[in-house]
Amino acid sequence: MDLSVLIVNYNTCRLTLDCLRSVFDSETDYSFEVIVVDNASRDDSVQRITEQFPQVRMIANQENTGFAKANNQAMEVAAGRYILLLNSDTIVQPETLQTMVAFMDEQPKIGASGCKVILPDGSLDKACRRGFPTPSASFYYAFGFAKLFPDKPRFNQYQLGYLDPDESYAIDCLVGAFMLVRRETLQQVGGLDETFFMYGEDVDWCYRIKQAGWDIWYHPATYIVHYKGASSRRKPFKIIYEFHHSMWIFHRKHYVQRYSWFTNMAVYSGIALKFTLSFTLSLMKNKLIPRGKGTTPTTGSQPPAKDSSLEVRS
Repeated sequence: MDLSVLIVNYNTCRLTLDCLRSVFDSETDYSFEVIVVDNASRDDSVQRITEQFPQVRMIANQENTGFAKANNQAMEVAAGRYILLLNSDTIVQPETLQTMVAFMDEQPKIGASGCKVILPDGSLDKACRRGFPTPSASFYYAFGFAKLFPDKPRFNQYQLGYLDPDESYAIDCLVGAFMLVRRETLQQVGGLDETFFMYGEDVDWCYRIKQAGWDIWYHPATYIVHYKGASSRRKPFKIIYEFHHSMWIFHRKHYVQRYSWFTNMAVYSGIALKFTLSFTLSLMKNKLIPRGKGTTPTTGSQPPAKDSSLEVRS
């Protein structure tokens, strides 16, 4: 088996069916399998998916285990030379699987790769090629310096806005919506860290992959369409909390020993402030408190509507 495609579903039946249809319409010489993990959906996802796509291997959980754990379940039974994390709210192009597997076969030093990810309006999903969220990169991103100086590498360490999105190059971090990983890499670094329930597991995985000596590449020779934020309004507090909690987990896990006490306290204080502003803005938008009262949000105060894996991760 060349490729194992892993999809986590949580109340995203229609989106998942569309995603599966695009996968099985792929034009490829490589063999692939599809494993769907359902995180105790309350809709009829399991029944409809198994009826319409009997070739899919379905793992039906009795509880929502989170995005990382569900993918790890699928990895345990996956047989492919490559593992593809694919969001349920994505549409792959007919050539996507062929192009990306061939690229990995030609580049044995690459442990993980991702294609170009575009939004429904045709714009780039900037999360598909990122730098690691170091304290300086996070500061420049959160406080708007990246937008003010889009062509300056110093201020665009995170979203890499100074790089051409139509060129192929090595990067730090991919997005979990489409992440192709070599089996040898998986065997060396292990699966996703289940401490991350809904956000940050892709960044952490990329960090560990690079620490193990593998390259990570962005390869825009093909693309997928990513329909983001399908259920981001359902549990706003949960989403905002998990987004900022993941920042704290990542920094504590990978950076706390590398930086001074002062820098660490500044990072944690920034995360707390950003969480407070984001939650306040969410309350205002949902009219739970009168608009104009409370804390005024600043640039970057909202967590991005990541993707409909919010549905599988919420």
